[in-house]
Amino acid sequence: MNTPVPTRRSLLKFGAAALPLTALGAALPGIALPTSAAAATAPSGATLRIPAETDRHTRTFMAWPALRPVWQDQLSAVRRDIANVAYEISRYEPVVVLARPEQAADARYTCGSGAYYSIEVEEIANDDLWIRDFGPTFVVAPGAIAGVDTNFNGWGKTGTSYFQPFGNDAAAAATLLGRYGVDRVRAGFVGEGGSLETDGQGTLLATVSSLVNPNRNPGMSQGEVERALKASLGIDKVIWVPGLAGQDITDCHIDCLARFTAPGKVLLDQPGAGADAKWVAVYNEAKQVLQNATDAQGRRLEITEMPGPDRRLIRGRGKEFLSSYSNYYTVNGAVIAPQFGDGYADGLAYAILQAAYPDRRIVQVNIDGIASGGGGIHCATQSQPVVPAA
Repeated sequence: MNTPVPTRRSLLKFGAAALPLTALGAALPGIALPTSAAAATAPSGATLRIPAETDRHTRTFMAWPALRPVWQDQLSAVRRDIANVAYEISRYEPVVVLARPEQAADARYTCGSGAYYSIEVEEIANDDLWIRDFGPTFVVAPGAIAGVDTNFNGWGKTGTSYFQPFGNDAAAAATLLGRYGVDRVRAGFVGEGGSLETDGQGTLLATVSSLVNPNRNPGMSQGEVERALKASLGIDKVIWVPGLAGQDITDCHIDCLARFTAPGKVLLDQPGAGADAKWVAVYNEAKQVLQNATDAQGRRLEITEMPGPDRRLIRGRGKEFLSSYSNYYTVNGAVIAPQFGDGYADGLAYAILQAAYPDRRIVQVNIDGIASGGGGIHCATQSQPVVPAA
C-alpha cells in the first residue's frame, strides 16, 4: 500500500514567488510571433501546425522529479517510475531527461544513461516532472520546426492552497529550445501541453475549465482564447468540452479525458467503479459534446469508451491517484500505457489500445508513484516531432 502524499493536485503551500510572464522573453528570430489574427509561420511562409502525437518523433523529453517537499517519502519511488518509463520509451526512440545539475548524476545512474538504449540527461534546472505542461509544444511545417512556449504559470495556482514552486519549470522551455537550436514562439495564451489534444489535421480538443479561466487568461473570453490557440498552434477548429475547475491542480486537463487515436476517432475516458460523482459528470458532459461535434474536416467523431479501473481496488493509493488509461503516450512503433492492478480493467485497456493502434506494440507500465501525484505517462513526457520534408 502506498502512503498518500501531498502532490501537485493536493494541498501545497510554498512561499516562492511566481516567475512573471515578462521574464519569459519574446520569440527568437526566424519565426513570426503569433497574434489573434495570424498564425505563426515558418521562414518559407508555411503555417506552423501542431502535429498528431502519432507522427514520427525525433526524441522524447522527460524531467527528473526535483523537490522532496512535494513528493516527501515517495520521491525515490517516483524517480524509479520515471526511470522505468524512460527505459521503455528508449526502446523505440531517444529520450532526454531534464535534471538539475546537482541531481544529474543521480538521474544518470537511475536511468542507466549511457548503458541502456538511448537515454541522455540534460542539465536544465526544473522543479517537477510534468514536462508535458511546462515544456515546449512543437509545431512543424515542411522543412521547419518551432517550439511554442505556452507561458507556464504553475497552473495558475499562485496564492492558492494548490501552489508549488514553478520558477525553474517556467523557464525550462526557452532553455531547452536554445540547447537544441529550435526557434521559440511565445504563445498568445497561458496554458499547458496537457490542455491540448490534436488530430494533426487542424482539430483541437480542450476543456473550457483549464484554458478559459482567469487563473491563466484573465479578461479573455472563450472566443479570444480560441483565436489565440488557432494562431499559436495552426489550428482550424477547437472542440470545447466543459471540464471542471478547481477540483485538481490542472482544472481538468483534456489528456486525462479524451484523446485522438486518428483523425475522426476519439478515446473517451470512462470513470471506473468507485469514481467520484463529479468526474462521472465531467465524463457525461464530454460524451454529449463529442457525440454532437464535427472535426475541422467536417467529420462526425467515432467515440470509443475506455473504462477505468475499479477505484475500490486502488483506494489505499489515495484520492489524488490518477487512474486514467487515457493518459498514455504514443512513441515510434509503440504505445506506453499505465496499468493499475485491476487485472480485468488493465486487460481491457490493453485490448482497446491495441485495436486503436493495430500497428503499434502496447507496453503497459506500473506507475503507481507517478499516478499518486495526480498525473500519468502523458503528463510526464513531451515529444519532439520529426521535421516534415520540404
